[in-house]
Amino acid sequence: MKSKKSGFRLMNFLWLTVAGVVNAFGITFFLAPVKLFDSGISGTSMLLSQVTPLALSVFLVILNVPLFLYGLKRQGIYFTVYAIYSVLIYSVMAYVYQNFLPFDLSTSSPFAQNDIFLCAIFGGLISGLGSGLAIRNGGAMDGIEVMAVIFSKKLNMTVGTFVMAFNVVLYICAGIVTKSWVLPLYSIITYAAGLKTVDFIIEGLDRSKAASIITTKPQEVCSSLSKTFECGITTMQAQGFFSKQDKTLVYVIVNRYQIARLRTLVHECDPLAYISITDVADIFRGTGAKTATPEKDK
Repeated sequence: MKSKKSGFRLMNFLWLTVAGVVNAFGITFFLAPVKLFDSGISGTSMLLSQVTPLALSVFLVILNVPLFLYGLKRQGIYFTVYAIYSVLIYSVMAYVYQNFLPFDLSTSSPFAQNDIFLCAIFGGLISGLGSGLAIRNGGAMDGIEVMAVIFSKKLNMTVGTFVMAFNVVLYICAGIVTKSWVLPLYSIITYAAGLKTVDFIIEGLDRSKAASIITTKPQEVCSSLSKTFECGITTMQAQGFFSKQDKTLVYVIVNRYQIARLRTLVHECDPLAYISITDVADIFRGTGAKTATPEKDK
């Protein structure tokens, strides 16, 4: 369901609700009870909630929402609204979990007790699942990405380096404040588990592969690939820089199990063909696109 005026999607809000519920579950049931720290603004909120009278849910709102609003011009209205909604659901559910359930979440996890390693792993996996769902549906669960986009270029850093540097500073501060390095070090495990889970949710376990093939026998190559894989194929005219020979660039997307077969088929048709393979994180097809068939390239 899509509003013609705004472009906001009801399904996105439903998935963002699920993301907030899941993320709050991982934080409040596994990380917060044993004083572990999440990454980014979420981890900062957890640290502040340990040293001040204010609750985690309060810091999640007062730290994240201003960052999303500050990044409105660059990120756009849709992302900003989705992100703020995600954080509000996350904050509300964290408050509900910590105050209205028949569990004592102040000293131990109901599932992993005081096993810090299990809490670090499962807290990271579950919170990463929530964050990944939020990102996949147009929002975000943490304002650190907005900070990274805005400030990384000014500091001559990549976005990834900025996020990593922020988390390093966060964990150092946590070690100083708590006067212990055990929990901050375990929190790095949480961060790693969450990061891999986010990648899995956004990109999938079996990433597609894009093959770029430069050949002088495009008809034979395309016919063989189309017949074998029943996939769409795109061709572009190209020219060798030194030889000035006319060539064709063939672009096709397959899965990783088809790479070996593709290489064999291409070199059977053109032994001199050049093939490069790259990962494809996601594939989007226009609403008016037709399914490709062996008889007709897309």
